[in-house]
Amino acid sequence: MTDLSSFPITRRWPAAHPDRLQLYSLPTPNGVKASIMLEEIGLPYEVHLIDIGANETWTPEYLSLNPNGKIPAILDPDGPGGKPLALFESGAILLYLADKTGKFMPADVARRYETIQWVFFQMAAIGPMFGQVGFFHKFAGREYEDKRPLKRYVDEARRLLGVLETRLEGRDWIMGDDYTIADISMLGWVRNLIGFYDAGALVDYGSLRHVPAWLERGLARPAVQRGLTIPARG
Repeated sequence: MTDLSSFPITRRWPAAHPDRLQLYSLPTPNGVKASIMLEEIGLPYEVHLIDIGANETWTPEYLSLNPNGKIPAILDPDGPGGKPLALFESGAILLYLADKTGKFMPADVARRYETIQWVFFQMAAIGPMFGQVGFFHKFAGREYEDKRPLKRYVDEARRLLGVLETRLEGRDWIMGDDYTIADISMLGWVRNLIGFYDAGALVDYGSLRHVPAWLERGLARPAVQRGLTIPARG
């Protein structure tokens, strides 16, 4: 049996199945990237709920896996060369799982890098900007008297949706006919923006045609539906 005892995180979140990939996460827009991908590829894994509300990402055990204190993170007992691999950052996890399984990443080198650029677009723009909209519209920031920060992030979120709208014209998925990690990286964030953040009206989501159709296609996938609820909240 695989021995993961050298990884401090397993002391707080023991692995019942150490031969399986271990996922440490919560079903947030970033967290579900990993769970959706794992459900899509069908790789056996064990999930551990990390309660960010209880600051569990700042415990010594979790920080030993991700010093940045964010979810998701994974521990793959069968990493490169058959050795365990610990990995954090959702974009890096998507790339790793795509390379590990040969799924949801084009084999053609040029299309591979085109896919990666859209994952980076999500990481650098969609995630941070949509998250700021959520903070200033739904969470503590909504109490701020100065509404300029909210306007700034709403305007930028609207612009980014416009980029996606243009990209998706005439395409079912970000990369055309092929559903890839680029789509997986963005589905949860767009869903969250108009759902949990309730910011659809703010960003003129109703004026879009291609993005809503893309989101509907994505959310209809059984693996996406499962991944959006993993790990189950207590």
